[in-house]
Amino acid sequence: MGRSLDIDDPLTAALAPPPDETPAQRAERERREAHARHVNDEIDELLRAERLALKKKRRPVKVLLLGQSESGKSTTLKNFQLAYARNAWQEERASWRAVVQLNLLRSVNLILDVLQSALAGSGASSSAYLLDDVDDDDATPPPPPAAGLALSETHKLLRLRLAPLRRVQADLERRLGSGAEEPVSVAGGPPTVAAPFDGTPAAGRRPQEFYVRSSTGWKSALDRLRPRSSSAGSREEAQERARRERDAEESTAIIAGCCEDMHALWTDSVVRQLLTARRLHLEDSAGFFLDDVQRVATHDYEPSDDDIVRARLRTMGVQEYHFLFERGAEAGQEWLMYDVGGTRSLRQAWAPFFDDINAIIFLAPISAFDEKLAEDRRVNRLEDSFLLWKAVCANRLLAKTQLVLFLNKCDLLGKKLAAGVQMRDYVPSFGDRSNTSGTVAKYLRTKFRDMSKNYSPEPRPIYTHLTSVIVRTPRRASLPFPFFFRALTAFAHEQDTKATALTLGAVREGILREHLRGADFL
Repeated sequence: MGRSLDIDDPLTAALAPPPDETPAQRAERERREAHARHVNDEIDELLRAERLALKKKRRPVKVLLLGQSESGKSTTLKNFQLAYARNAWQEERASWRAVVQLNLLRSVNLILDVLQSALAGSGASSSAYLLDDVDDDDATPPPPPAAGLALSETHKLLRLRLAPLRRVQADLERRLGSGAEEPVSVAGGPPTVAAPFDGTPAAGRRPQEFYVRSSTGWKSALDRLRPRSSSAGSREEAQERARRERDAEESTAIIAGCCEDMHALWTDSVVRQLLTARRLHLEDSAGFFLDDVQRVATHDYEPSDDDIVRARLRTMGVQEYHFLFERGAEAGQEWLMYDVGGTRSLRQAWAPFFDDINAIIFLAPISAFDEKLAEDRRVNRLEDSFLLWKAVCANRLLAKTQLVLFLNKCDLLGKKLAAGVQMRDYVPSFGDRSNTSGTVAKYLRTKFRDMSKNYSPEPRPIYTHLTSVIVRTPRRASLPFPFFFRALTAFAHEQDTKATALTLGAVREGILREHLRGADFL
């Protein structure tokens, strides 16, 4: 039995009409109450429509990109965007110019460091941290850089003429929102941890190169460089935009003015011998644009799709990227992709993203079988990928997550093996197998699959692809016919597109499989 309302109830008294209300006042009050009910009904209808739309809307696909540093995670993300989110890709195109310019200047200034060291008669270089091909324990130290090389006044003049590029590099780093420090690898102390998903802190100090902190991400870094309407924002914001545009034009003018000198530096035979003596293989590193210096170092340079995919900008932390697929069978599907920092000291941040993930794309750079981790020179990079893959497969939070494995940088693997580097010298279990890229790739594919089978909490399919997520365009000078050049380049791009499409198919199949399992059909 409900409680009867008493006139002494304060709510009843507040809602009751005034005792001396006139007919006109009553009509006005009822009109206002009817309007309020109408507004309330409209709000309720909007909420019902939103709830219905959410029920009809497909859940976003969540994909996590995992792998060690410089395994190709960010490049894979850019390949996805290039293939299936073209509009967003076009909006960011102009902003990548500063990143490509920064990559170019880092390479030039690195060469100038080595050249200065040689001119000073020293065997050391401030850029020695890039010697990834030199093992700390058993490799023969490189010879003094200037030994037997005829450095001349021309080299001194080049160094002086290119000196302004150091300030331009610093300006570009400032405009992109972070600073640069010299990388310092772990030289002693306790070993670092390959998969610190339990929160165990990694020992040692992380090496620093130019990076974007997780509070901003490289998307935000590009936003700072994106042209905006002059009418938008306050007067101070307009002045700041104008200042950034002046800085960008000044940097571009200096880079364009140094174009011929940069080309002369890179094509100089003595400089090339000097880099070979230092075991610096810049052409195999990410963000390499010295072969394109006469195209990039111009006043009207605009990055191509290939330039954007090749451009390197390190991300620290975990970044979320949201986009709608605009093409293909997934058109209209919302995707959330997470790009993570891959150095050992950053991997403890991965665990919170293991929950509610539809698929993981794990990238293992198989060309790095003879290299050491930049952050810990005691650890072989391929062995680190094995340990990391084992930890991901064994993690119970990921027991039902679809795994897609990219055995990446196959192009560099073939080049390295063709140069005579022996797989068995670094992976004893490889034995006396043929030292060819096909045999090595097959061996590693089997090894990764066996690890997944042995360590996964429950059986699941593993989708494995041999990839080269950066299309390395061959030089025209080395190809006899223009038609062959176009066909070879088109074939390379087609292989990348096929790898991306296969990955989407694997993710889609994994999502469907889990949906059917949840509905008790499997």
